[in-house]
Amino acid sequence: MAGISLTGMQMKIFSPLYRRAMQWARHRHAPWYLGTLSFAESSFFPIPPDVMLAPMCLAQPRRAFGFALLTTLASVAGGLFGYLIGVFAFDAIAPWLRGSSYWGSYQIAENWFRQWGFWAVFVAGFSPIPYKVFTIAAGVLAMPLLPFALASLIGRGARFSLVAALMAWGGVRMETALHRYVDRIGWATVVAVVIGVVVYIGGGGQAPASAPELGGETVILSSPG
Repeated sequence: MAGISLTGMQMKIFSPLYRRAMQWARHRHAPWYLGTLSFAESSFFPIPPDVMLAPMCLAQPRRAFGFALLTTLASVAGGLFGYLIGVFAFDAIAPWLRGSSYWGSYQIAENWFRQWGFWAVFVAGFSPIPYKVFTIAAGVLAMPLLPFALASLIGRGARFSLVAALMAWGGVRMETALHRYVDRIGWATVVAVVIGVVVYIGGGGQAPASAPELGGETVILSSPG
């Protein structure tokens, strides 16, 4: 069986964009920038909102959960836009997508949707696989809109609330650790969610009958050194 490395699917911080996001975090209009970044990241922009959310929560810990709520709502709205791209404009973006670094992530997202449906979106809220590929794939595969929005709201809300809580509680050291280990934390959370789903199924709940298989290929998860 062939091996696929997910190194290229992990959060890639392009230096100029990362520095710009950090500058936005210190601006007096930072909440507006945070909302815009959160919306854009869910459908096309490469930088996750965590890079603004974390320092903003660090600077104003009393407003941390307010920032997390703003990030969540804007991210879900952007996810709905990504869903519409999948429904109405996928043919237009498909050639670019196939030639981009996101194509492997998109194929995994499609496979997860076929296997898990609702749970794929929920897990995507924590996964280091770009959320935007899940929103577009949901539209392409015509996932019912209400479950998509609900799973996005829960998954993204949990992720950003966790970031806000860690920043408010841990301060500068936690921000440094989050940026360094974000992919490892993300995959550990995914594993925890999957275990929770399995336990839920075993207890008689309704969920997909099997975990996703990536086309019969082995997935090698690698974290940054």
